[in-house]
Amino acid sequence: MDRFEDRCWLDWWANSSTLLDSVEVAIVMAATTGGWEANGRLVSDSGEDREAFAFLCELDPVFTLRFADESVVAVTVHPTDGHRRFSLTEYTGPVQRSVVNRIPL
Repeated sequence: MDRFEDRCWLDWWANSSTLLDSVEVAIVMAATTGGWEANGRLVSDSGEDREAFAFLCELDPVFTLRFADESVVAVTVHPTDGHRRFSLTEYTGPVQRSVVNRIPL
C-alpha cells in the first residue's frame, strides 16, 4: 500500500472503557521511508463538532484512529485551519497516561 484514502473515525477515550467522543474524518495516508504520513479533515463542518474536536485536542491530542474494518492505531492529532484539518503522527508513548486539566472558574 503506497496510499490509502478513506473515511475513518477519531475516537477519544477517557479510559479503557469510556469513549467520550468519536468524530468522522476523511484521511489520506501515504507510505514514507520508515513509516507513514497522514493528513485529514473533519467530515462534518458544523461548529458544534469542530468545537468538541478542538476541546478534546487541547485536553489531550492522543486519539484512536479507527478504520472501517475496526482496526485501530493510536495517533497524535496536530490540528490546523481552525481544527478543520489536521495531520497525524503515530503515538508511541505509554499506554497508560494521566491527563491533568484544570478549568478555571
